[in-house]
Amino acid sequence: MTQTPQALLDMFRKLGEDMKVPAVDMDKIVEHHRKNLEALAASGKAAAEGATAIAAKQKEIVEAAVKEIQAAAENFKLPGSAQEMMAAQSEFAKRAMEAAVRNTRDMAELMQKSNAEAVRVIQDRMKESFEEIRQSFSRK
Repeated sequence: MTQTPQALLDMFRKLGEDMKVPAVDMDKIVEHHRKNLEALAASGKAAAEGATAIAAKQKEIVEAAVKEIQAAAENFKLPGSAQEMMAAQSEFAKRAMEAAVRNTRDMAELMQKSNAEAVRVIQDRMKESFEEIRQSFSRK
């Protein structure tokens, strides 16, 4: 005797009722997963916005470096003595090093902020999810 899919479902449903298995609320399960997907999308959006900010900062750094080099080239003149030449080179190296340190710090802060925001969205959703699960098992 061949059973239809509906007959099999009815058989399992009756078995669940006989064993007093709690009913599954599919709407809640779907809602739970919808919220998870929304959190993933928000996390991805935060990461993408962070990547855009990092790219903009990198562009700004390169443009500032090019302007600095152009200004140095325009104002270039041969110093009169070895001491003056060393002083000019030292000053240029000092400004370049300060800019590199400042830019590295700014980039690290941007990356940290971007990553923290993306992770925070997922962590918040995990907390909500655990609370939803806990509430689903609480006795009424």
